[in-house]
Amino acid sequence: MLSLQASQAYLLKEKISRLQFYFHDKVEGNNVTAVLVASAPMTNTSGTFFGGVVVIDDLLTEGLDPTSKLVGRAQGLYAAVGQEELQLLMVVTYVFQGRKFNGSTLSVMGNNVVFNKVREMPIVGGSGKFRLARGYALTQTHSFDIKSGNAIVHYNVTVHHY
Repeated sequence: MLSLQASQAYLLKEKISRLQFYFHDKVEGNNVTAVLVASAPMTNTSGTFFGGVVVIDDLLTEGLDPTSKLVGRAQGLYAAVGQEELQLLMVVTYVFQGRKFNGSTLSVMGNNVVFNKVREMPIVGGSGKFRLARGYALTQTHSFDIKSGNAIVHYNVTVHHY
């Protein structure tokens, strides 16, 4: 039997939020936000960086410029899991700051085939205003410096929540 609280949750009206922001992954240079924390013996000779694990605390901004209005931070990790092509397993929480979503989070866990024009990753949960979240993030790389590894990625997120 459901508790009163659980049954009340089903009575809440579901909301849909659509968010757009830019993810700034800075591997090299000043104010690095992505750090390699583990690798396999073959990682450095692999064309796909296979076996590399990177911990991130990346900026999420309203605009393309990293100095544009801060929306939040992407905190978590990604691991290079593809031997044939550059594929990242993303395990990341987007922590929002300011505006109506301040302190709320969205959690993403999924495969990111880096060189595909558009990638889709699942939203698997959230907190605060995004409690009971589910949805998806469509991503497109705006810029990627193959030498440094620095990237700017555009996110279009559709999230269902209560």
